[in-house]
Amino acid sequence: MSFIEFQVGVTLIIWIVFAVLKVWAFIDCLRQRTDAFPAVQRQTKTLWVILTGIAALTGLVFDPLGIVGIAGVVVALIYLFEIKPRIAEITSRY
Repeated sequence: MSFIEFQVGVTLIIWIVFAVLKVWAFIDCLRQRTDAFPAVQRQTKTLWVILTGIAALTGLVFDPLGIVGIAGVVVALIYLFEIKPRIAEITSRY
């Protein structure tokens, strides 16, 4: 296996992990109640659906290791590790 084949394999694995993460955040955001977002003082559901949707699209259109791809991952991680747990607390579901 040459270095280029290895690099392509690693990039493909990273792309898959990032894509799954972004799509998971988007789908979870769609499933949440609309009134839960203002209740945890984190903007509106519409904004988070747009942000996570754009994040999911960045994985399909742009290089996952480029600045736009990394920004999409950051949005998804913020949603999954900050917004989602707060919403789960007030709605008592994961």
